[in-house]
This record gives sequence, structure tokens and C-alpha cells, in this order.
Amino acid sequence: MKLTRTLFALALFGAAGMAHAAGNCTIALKGDDAMKFDLKEATVSASCATVTIELVHTGKLPAAAMGHNVVITKTPDLAALARDAIKAGAANHYVPKDDARVIAATHVIGGGEKTKITFSGKKLAAGGDYSFFCSFPGHSTLMKGKLVVTK
Repeated sequence: MKLTRTLFALALFGAAGMAHAAGNCTIALKGDDAMKFDLKEATVSASCATVTIELVHTGKLPAAAMGHNVVITKTPDLAALARDAIKAGAANHYVPKDDARVIAATHVIGGGEKTKITFSGKKLAAGGDYSFFCSFPGHSTLMKGKLVVTK
């Protein structure tokens, strides 16, 4: 009986290790009324079949005044994409339609709201140079961070 319990414990330990090896497949961010994300860096695994972005707006101001979203792009494209996002307008959640530079993007949300999207993990490569940012007008200078993609 003691051997059975030991083997069961080892099996559970091994399964936990395998789950950990699968990697992190969720980018969870919080944005506030001070135009800050709670993270400057997020990590996901290139082994993820799908990646989920979860955004919670912890502030109180409405989307029209202090809206936030999350856009994933290659770092060299961030500045130009942020400029073009403003032109896309509120109706498009400040994300240019069908723009190849946009790897993924959430909708714009206001205080107390949350949003979530899922995209193909194949859009990210381990070691690539990626960033996340808020494309609401004027926010990208403060609300941005590095997305690290591990093997």
C-alpha cells in the first residue's frame, strides 16, 4: 500500500512537471486611470497552440475618456502602428483593419471592464522581438511593454 501511494505521488509530481513544461499561454494585464499597465514584460511559450490576452481595466473612467486595449506587434513596428491606430478611430478600437503588423488586439474597454481574445501561437516565434501596447490616442508612450516568447 505504501509503495502504491509513493508511485501515485511520483505520477502526480511528473504530471505537474509536464503541465509546467507546456509553458505559459496567457498574457494577463491590468490597466488603470494613470495610463499604466501592471507589467512591463510578459512571457509566453512558443509551444502554445493558442495564446490568450486578458485585459482588466482597474480604473473608473469610461472608455471614451480613458479606454485601454492591448495590441501585440513586432517591436520595430510599434511607433508607426501606434500612429496609424489613431487614424483607425474609436469605431475600430484604434486598430487598423487588416494590418499585417497587428499580431493580435483586444477591444478598447473602460473602467471596471475586462476583455479577452485568443490567437494562434504560430504568430509568435521564440526569441522574436515583440511588444504589447495600448493604442488609445496618446497612451502608447507610457502603456507598453516587452513580450518575451520562450521555447
